[in-house]
Amino acid sequence: MKNLMNHVDTVLAESLDGFAAAHADIVVLGADREFVRRKTPKPGKVALISGGGAGHEPLHAGFVGHGMLDAACPGQIFTSPTPNQMLNAAQAVDGGAGVLFIVKNYSGDMMNFQMAAEMLDQDNDIVIVNDDVAVEDSTYTTGRRGVAGTLIVEKMLGAAAERGDSLEQLKALGDAVNKATASMGVALTSCTVPAAGKPTFQIGMHEMEVGVGIHGEPGRRRVPLASADDIAEELTNSVMKDLALQPGQEVILLVNGFGGTPMLELYLMVNAARKVLGKAGVSVVRHLTGSYVTSLEMAGCSITVCAVDKDMLALWDAPVQTAALRWGR
Repeated sequence: MKNLMNHVDTVLAESLDGFAAAHADIVVLGADREFVRRKTPKPGKVALISGGGAGHEPLHAGFVGHGMLDAACPGQIFTSPTPNQMLNAAQAVDGGAGVLFIVKNYSGDMMNFQMAAEMLDQDNDIVIVNDDVAVEDSTYTTGRRGVAGTLIVEKMLGAAAERGDSLEQLKALGDAVNKATASMGVALTSCTVPAAGKPTFQIGMHEMEVGVGIHGEPGRRRVPLASADDIAEELTNSVMKDLALQPGQEVILLVNGFGGTPMLELYLMVNAARKVLGKAGVSVVRHLTGSYVTSLEMAGCSITVCAVDKDMLALWDAPVQTAALRWGR
């Protein structure tokens, strides 16, 4: 495996330096690179903080800015950030209205964010994202995994925090958006962690892993490679079943690439997923397509559906200015 890097031990640090320089109009890098924070804080609002291991870019640092996160804590590749990073981030962005942590349901993230919450003096709460319908327990989790639906939770909470919602209101909203969101993915290749230097798992040229996680952990089963329409039908039907979608329901459709899939194929999957949703009478009112919650260079994608009402749709449409998402300003 070939990588653009100087040394395996400095990949994250040098990447963060480049990220902060490239987006200096939006973000500031914290001391010792412990967190990325919003450049222009807004006093009086609830501070939103998330984070997780590197390798999923642009999640989470790419979502720091107006209308989304106030800070993101990066860990080493596929490794949770530490409680101290989270504490320092909270202290740096506290606007006086409390802190809300947004946490993907992975064991390391859960443990460290909960420790940080217990040590934090400010009022705080936690929203847990567990949108992956593929498996109930996995290599990294107890219960369902938090995957691409994290973006939707962060976007809607960011808009609500920006308008001045309280910590209690944001906690309730985050739980509701998570409940209304479901995802499932498929991998065509493995990812390769630079420190390991070899693929996380072995998969044949004519195979795919259905229900894969964003660290390359196993999904529901390994099967022969199928057509895009067949893949979209299985993923989308699994998501619709989980959400118990009814005809007439309006949804946001996120087709997310894992890092190694070209936009040509992602838009093809948008078309395929739309056909499945349309056949069930479900109305796609907003789209987002691209590689937003990745697994290094893994080829494949996930399909995320969020069932929305007018209020949730307004939060989605609200202005946002981050490195990875920008609209309405």
